Amino acid sequence: MKLVIKQKLITNMLLGLGAVAFLSGCVNDQSEKKYNDTVEIPVNQEMIAELTSPPNVPTPVGKRMAKKLIVDLEIQEREGEMTNGVKYVYWTFGGTVPGSFIRTRVGDEVEFHLKNHPDNKLPHNIDLHAVNGPGGGAESSFVAPGHEKVFSFKVLNPGLYVYHCATAPVGMHIANGMYGLILVEPEGGLPPVDKEYYIMQGDFYTEGKYGDRGLQAFDMQKAIDEKADYVVFNGSVGAMTGDNAITAKVGEKVRLFVGNGGPNLVSSFHVIGEIFDKVHVEGGDMINENVQTTLIPAGGAAIVEFRVDVPGTFILVDHSIFRAFNKGALAMLKVEGEEDKRIYSGEIRDDIYLPEGGAIQSMPNGTRKEPKEEVKALSLEERMTFGKDQYLATCAACHQADGKGIENAFPPLAKSDYLNADVDRAIDIVLHGKTGEITVNGKKYNSVMTAQALSDEEVANVLTYVYNSWGNSKKEVTPAMVQAVRNK
Repeated sequence: MKLVIKQKLITNMLLGLGAVAFLSGCVNDQSEKKYNDTVEIPVNQEMIAELTSPPNVPTPVGKRMAKKLIVDLEIQEREGEMTNGVKYVYWTFGGTVPGSFIRTRVGDEVEFHLKNHPDNKLPHNIDLHAVNGPGGGAESSFVAPGHEKVFSFKVLNPGLYVYHCATAPVGMHIANGMYGLILVEPEGGLPPVDKEYYIMQGDFYTEGKYGDRGLQAFDMQKAIDEKADYVVFNGSVGAMTGDNAITAKVGEKVRLFVGNGGPNLVSSFHVIGEIFDKVHVEGGDMINENVQTTLIPAGGAAIVEFRVDVPGTFILVDHSIFRAFNKGALAMLKVEGEEDKRIYSGEIRDDIYLPEGGAIQSMPNGTRKEPKEEVKALSLEERMTFGKDQYLATCAACHQADGKGIENAFPPLAKSDYLNADVDRAIDIVLHGKTGEITVNGKKYNSVMTAQALSDEEVANVLTYVYNSWGNSKKEVTPAMVQAVRNK
């Protein structure tokens, strides 16, 4: 009797396990089934979309089934910093430029909640390039401050897509930062990598020139003429440099989701010292291999992948190169790990690629016209503050943020005997440049110092900052002193 009961129990257990395995197999088969038309892919339950701020991206979709995906995105108009001392009122999706990264998979049904913060001044909407429908959602999402619009769509095409505001004047809304990326992964997800990051380029147009202090307004005429003052990654100069650099380890595979919000300029995206193993051209299915530089049009995107083989700091640029070194389109990837002399045996110098700033430079003996209006320092403290901003924008690329220069290339300003010996000579070099050999702190340097197109006020500010930093002689340089040297 006991034996019969045991046999029945074993039989029932096996049947139960078989049923579980069968049901599990059905679920897996449903998630892996290929559909001739992606609109036919069924959804399974709801989930709240994970949204991330740049340069971070949400968790990969992996092999999950299609879901009803709830996206909750708030529009915020907020003041931020374009570069040191320069403020700008950004219009944003989610409080950042670019806006929050949205990650979906083919077949997801997206329920999109677009909220316009009550403190905002303007109505907005959203055009998602991943949407098949009028205006990419723009017609359904026009929302006034203090209101919320809800619309839905099914994602049918895999790829990396731009979204942006499409409220008139459309160019102004985009130029103020209203763009981001939405990724639609294929069934089964993208192949796994070690690191993923989110980068978008944008061009900005301000009433003042690059580096002009204070709160800068949008300049529509410059935007129409396509004369950008700033071309940046992730909304501001230095957003991905120094402590904000993205990171990886030697041997890791890196995937970059790169977009171009525009509104005007095409990006020539390049990583100095790396070759892209794969590029999903324009964010689609076509894959190009072994690519040095890839074009990303305004309103377009690309997925680039590469393996990092050696340590160092790798510089990401728009290779329309003045945009990188003079307008801000520069970022850093810092890689740690063991060196491999078989691949690269030389000493890596990443800091020479720091931004050169927006000051117009000319060869020695160059001149410039004085600006009509500028903010003048009213105290030594203000002159130091203005001077630091000018130094970081114009001088730090060569002489470095700490004033120590670069060995055998650019002389130090910190505790510089050459600098401290003659203030008029220092003023003259900033105004007119310098060529030929000089000796600084016992070491010889022979390079070119370009003339800087700075006003008397700006020269006074930057030299006052230099003289009162890094153990120098504490001199205060005035505009009158600069004018006297200029008039010689």
